[in-house]
Amino acid sequence: MGQHLPDFAEPRWFVCHTKPRCEKKFDDLVARERFAHYLPLIQSVRRYGTQKKVFTKPLFPGYVFVRIEPEKKTRIYQQDLLVRAMLVDNEAVFLRQLEDVKTVCASGLEAMVHPLMRKGTKVKVNGGPLKGLEGHVDDPANPQGIVVSVDVLQQGLLVRLPMEFLQILH
Repeated sequence: MGQHLPDFAEPRWFVCHTKPRCEKKFDDLVARERFAHYLPLIQSVRRYGTQKKVFTKPLFPGYVFVRIEPEKKTRIYQQDLLVRAMLVDNEAVFLRQLEDVKTVCASGLEAMVHPLMRKGTKVKVNGGPLKGLEGHVDDPANPQGIVVSVDVLQQGLLVRLPMEFLQILH
């Protein structure tokens, strides 16, 4: 695919974006190559009639974290499993957050990925009676609502909405 990683002199952490449903295959590949790596997995339970099946699935679908050594960087492209690899900017923060993710995965508690909402994040309502309206998140500690701006009055309306109705606008 002609993809290339940026030049780097020391081993660096990358967020590797895999092709759909290739996370475990890619994780096996980097394990065989002896790269430091982490694929966060969580347990999922599926019920089929009276039977229940427990399996593991990636917490972040499509992503594996890999510490790549510069001299071995081409090895990650061996099986055509990768879409792209993105260099981690702040490794200290990343590694701290990765430890938090490991703690969550090891806890056995149910976890799901949730978009990060900050005060002022622009969102669009994608369900309910206000579908189509745009606004911004009022309080990231309790982002159940959005503020719909009325600029000419320099005021806004705070509307409480379920999180699943909000879609982040980029």
